[in-house]
Amino acid sequence: LLARRMGKHRIIAETGAGQHGVATATVCALMNMECVVYMGKTDVERQRINVEKMKMLGATVIPVTSGNMTLKDATNEAIRDWCCHPADTYYIIGSTVGPHPYPDMVARLQSVISEEIKKQLMEKEGRDYPDYLIACVGGGSNAAGTIYHYIDDPRVRIVLAEAGGQGVDTGMTAATIALGKMGIIHGARTYVIQNEDGQIEEPYSISAGLDYPGIGPMHANLAAQKRALVLAVNDDEAVRAAYELTELEGIIPALESAHALGALEKLNFKPEDIVVLTVSGRGDKDIETYLNYNK
Repeated sequence: LLARRMGKHRIIAETGAGQHGVATATVCALMNMECVVYMGKTDVERQRINVEKMKMLGATVIPVTSGNMTLKDATNEAIRDWCCHPADTYYIIGSTVGPHPYPDMVARLQSVISEEIKKQLMEKEGRDYPDYLIACVGGGSNAAGTIYHYIDDPRVRIVLAEAGGQGVDTGMTAATIALGKMGIIHGARTYVIQNEDGQIEEPYSISAGLDYPGIGPMHANLAAQKRALVLAVNDDEAVRAAYELTELEGIIPALESAHALGALEKLNFKPEDIVVLTVSGRGDKDIETYLNYNK
């Protein structure tokens, strides 16, 4: 709608897990607008179902082959495209990252999640706030939406799960809060995983949506102020938690959300605590990864 208002007719987006790409392609199909989605080649392969959905919806999916061919690299290419075609192109960023006003805009738009949490808690528990809010963070959009209306409410503990990969100390990780230093990435000043020379390190996670070497500046600030507890959840912990949820509840979570589930065993709850955890995506896109991981 913003693009229409600004007279832009070409939409570009970046995506890791593919959820944002599918959403953007869907609305472009509805509004008859050109859609180009940048996606790391690694993610194109491991998120094939979402890639095919985007193509069916009429989007052009461009596999990015620079870097480690994941979300960071897709974002690089999308920003390059945007800078080269400012007259007709609108960039829909899929997370609370990038230059202002994107982190703020995305957080506000995603705040429908915490509005819904307030409403459902009031209906089911007789109060509109939980004791704990838990969500996964890569760039941080679903987490921003989950916590948006509770940030200034001290009764609510905020717990964010980032991708520990194969372990925070292994070099195969995307645990930005655990390892990051202040830096600039994609036009935002935030925590970034970088070497002594300030060069951005390649992140790793089993999850296509979480392997970003930065984090939304909102979440970096919450971590710095100790308002949010950020836990690194490793690949194996996330996969184990995903299988547990599937077997107990019949819900197959996306690998991203599985990291939030993996945080549960790291916390000490009281029996009366009200805990809200955001399952930010469906696991059908990750079935092959789940199956291959357990071979």
